[in-house]
Amino acid sequence: MEFGGTFCYYQKQPLYPKAGGLHLEFLLVHGVILFTRGEYGQGDKKEKFRFARTLVCIQCIISALFAKILIQFFEGSKPDHTKNWLYGLCSLSYLGAMVSSNSALQYVNYPTQVLGKSCKPIPVMILGVTILRKRYPLAKYLCVLLIVGGVALFLYKPNKSSAVADDHVFGFGEILLLISLTLDGLTGVAQDHMRSRFQTTANHMMLNINLWSMLVLGLIVLTTGEVSDFLSFTERYPSIIYNILLFGVTSALGQTFIFMTVVNFGPLTCSIVTTTRKFFTILGSVLLFGNVMSSMQWVGTVLVFLGLGLDAKFGKTPKKTTH
Repeated sequence: MEFGGTFCYYQKQPLYPKAGGLHLEFLLVHGVILFTRGEYGQGDKKEKFRFARTLVCIQCIISALFAKILIQFFEGSKPDHTKNWLYGLCSLSYLGAMVSSNSALQYVNYPTQVLGKSCKPIPVMILGVTILRKRYPLAKYLCVLLIVGGVALFLYKPNKSSAVADDHVFGFGEILLLISLTLDGLTGVAQDHMRSRFQTTANHMMLNINLWSMLVLGLIVLTTGEVSDFLSFTERYPSIIYNILLFGVTSALGQTFIFMTVVNFGPLTCSIVTTTRKFFTILGSVLLFGNVMSSMQWVGTVLVFLGLGLDAKFGKTPKKTTH
């Protein structure tokens, strides 16, 4: 079967086979964390890679090119009527959520970070209901709470060494996490509005959001001078170019699955799958290597599977919307 046929066939399949693509996207995110902390050189002359914004900008360029190729091959001259300001809003909210989340890590401990990351489906659902007037079955709310709670319990690891120091109730780090979650919700609202009002395709959404992100990040790296430092770094260590290109290609493949899930099933479903991906990755390693799970992790596992099972049976797609 040719790639075009496979691609079209894949778009008609249920959600869970798409988790494989989302899992690929998770691996590339994990890889870039290791990559951006990598060291190049030898001995005392070792240098750390510190150009994350330039790296993400290059990723956006490659992803946009990949989406453009998909459009040319599989959609032809099909017009896209989506408003440019929607793409811009979606891009800014996405980048803002990423910056806020990364900045929050400087002020909050690991358990707080985990809880924040696990709650992503909640603002997506709340803002969808309040702004777009979406209506979900009551079972959907229960399923989301079970999944979010289960993932949080599974990933939660008390930081005993900082138990005394972290006695504050709410601070700047928590505010940044709330901002990040709110922006995640706004991203979901923008994407949901695109798919329901303009019938935006996954490839057009991927292309334009990456173009806007590329523009914003490009201005930042140019005005801060980061791009010139990055070019000097690549001159000293040319082998890094291969790693960057590999990262960009795998990122484009991962984004393809992400946007297909958003368009076909909605941002809420996509946020649920992306929230549970780390859970399934760690659970898989536990089963493969025989690591022992704590009682809290077992409770979290039961909650996640219970939530996913109930969601598959009762948490159907939202009822008619008014937007």
